[in-house]
Amino acid sequence: MEYGFMSHVLLWVIGLIAAAGLVGTVLSYWAMGRQSYYKD
Repeated sequence: MEYGFMSHVLLWVIGLIAAAGLVGTVLSYWAMGRQSYYKD
């Protein structure tokens, strides 16, 4: 295993975690806004 390959893998893992966090944040804001919009 090369050092360059491992650093690329680490960057990809960090990027995937950041992307998942961004998607989760957007979905949670959307869900909160939708919940307050439809009060039963």
